[in-house]
Amino acid sequence: MPAQPVIHDREAVEYEAVDAADGLEKGVLIDETDGAPTFALRRFTLDPGASVPRHTNEVEHVQYVLAGEYVVGIEGTEGGTDEDLAAGEHRIRPGDGLLIPAGTVHWYRNDGDATAAFLCGVPNGDDAIELVE
Repeated sequence: MPAQPVIHDREAVEYEAVDAADGLEKGVLIDETDGAPTFALRRFTLDPGASVPRHTNEVEHVQYVLAGEYVVGIEGTEGGTDEDLAAGEHRIRPGDGLLIPAGTVHWYRNDGDATAAFLCGVPNGDDAIELVE
């Protein structure tokens, strides 16, 4: 049976803390429980001063930055041109998009004064996070 259209009012989306990091919250906008056959769409917020440790995910994810400015580290990349960033780190701003392939080590840090928000699309199924020492 084909998927049926679904619209969720933004006020109905429930946000929950993500165990991997203090100051990170996730709201599921659409997923398989809504009949979405392939992808889930989630919205994350990252508080000022919060960070997400180095980790991998079992699935690829694409992200689109909605608000705020933060740093994302992606192992194996050269990094941005900002002098205050370490190797593999990139300053991300509203309108930026990212692809993080499955198994790629990455991390986040909000060193700004405003809450950051981004959309994250992933394939349906388990998206287990594995922290990297």
